[in-house]
Amino acid sequence: MRLAILLSALAFAASAALPDLKVAADHRHLATADDKPFFLLGDTAWELFHRLTREETELYLKNRAAKGFNTILAVALAEYEFDQPNAYGEMPLENNDPTKPREAYFQHVDWVVDQATALGLYTAMLPTWGDKWNKKWGKGPEIFTPENAAIYCEWLAKRYKDKPIIWMLGGDRSVDNDAQRAIIRAMAAGLKKGDGGRHLITFHPKGGANSSDYWPDEAWLDFHMFQSGHGRRAAANYDMNGKNLALPALKPTLDGEPCYEDHPVRGLMKDKKLTEWFDDYDVRRAAWWSVLSGACGHVYGTHSIWQFHDLAKRKAQTDARTPWQQALDLPGAAQMGVMRRFLEGLEWTMLRRNDDFVVKLTDLPPSDKKMAALATDGSFAVVYSPSRAPVRINSSLLKNTRLEFKGCDPVTGAEITLINPTSGSYTLVPYTEKDWVLFVRAKQP
Repeated sequence: MRLAILLSALAFAASAALPDLKVAADHRHLATADDKPFFLLGDTAWELFHRLTREETELYLKNRAAKGFNTILAVALAEYEFDQPNAYGEMPLENNDPTKPREAYFQHVDWVVDQATALGLYTAMLPTWGDKWNKKWGKGPEIFTPENAAIYCEWLAKRYKDKPIIWMLGGDRSVDNDAQRAIIRAMAAGLKKGDGGRHLITFHPKGGANSSDYWPDEAWLDFHMFQSGHGRRAAANYDMNGKNLALPALKPTLDGEPCYEDHPVRGLMKDKKLTEWFDDYDVRRAAWWSVLSGACGHVYGTHSIWQFHDLAKRKAQTDARTPWQQALDLPGAAQMGVMRRFLEGLEWTMLRRNDDFVVKLTDLPPSDKKMAALATDGSFAVVYSPSRAPVRINSSLLKNTRLEFKGCDPVTGAEITLINPTSGSYTLVPYTEKDWVLFVRAKQP
């Protein structure tokens, strides 16, 4: 009994230690309540509440915290096996009625949220997957109306009012008609009523879509989210960021579902046969493209982990091939932590995409798009190059011409040697085999 009280107290203390989040004053980034920049680095764990035991949950959360993630995405009413109980035999609702949530199921959700909090992880929680309000595909069932959506979300928000939560509506679906629009607005209103507007709200759309497609200026939506998706190796997520950052109502933007590591490249399937899979290079490129083009962070995913693929317990969904325990250590996850540490070592919120900073040397394919971001005061810049091709910079855009250069390996974070970094043309070539990151700083007078 005393141990249980102690553990409960520790969980509460950790929860209190994670500050509330808000939209920063520049409307481009997120910040903590005391105005410290918050770089959202998320991991997709959609089926976390529904499929894992507590022992498995601890394994997963500790791994993600150690790799540098600070946010976990999970769904209260799961997509798959919704008609089946969680790992402890508990169903989420009585008779699929959103106004009758079952306490035992949500006690387990409480426990997961507290364990995440104790490890310094925010929980980005979807009240439901999208097939429960728009069964465009999947199994459903559609169970939501505006009336019960408001009741359910108010109850949910009251329950987690004092927890470090980010709310995500949507769930991989489009908004196709006024009835669905009314349901989502009712969910948002219920969340705001339940927690008094304490927590941020965003919207997770279908593949290739953007929250701004449906909600370009809704008061309840705090930051935009899009899904660049799994169709192409090199989806131009930077353009999706650009669309959001050009809106009259400026809000932060985030790629909430880019290509997942170890996921089939859907656009390259032939005769329904799998031919290629996304690897760590693909997810790394998507991440750097997105953050340097203006995103407030990034969300990573592994195809086997979001569903917690385990053939001993359940069938694979959508061509998963790696047991989730093995997928925990696929290389892309650690590389997300490398990116976060690199950026948090700079005043990264000052960076703005600037295509003029890199001089175009040759006609390169879109997959080799070099993404440059320049500090608002001209004091430094960061360039991501998807290949070893030389980078020539327009040094006149920096506040003086006395420059320092550093190269970074986005795989390990180690500094890499640059060839002739101070030559008159400022054409830089790294000693590396693939992609690389360039940091340029104007020297102090």
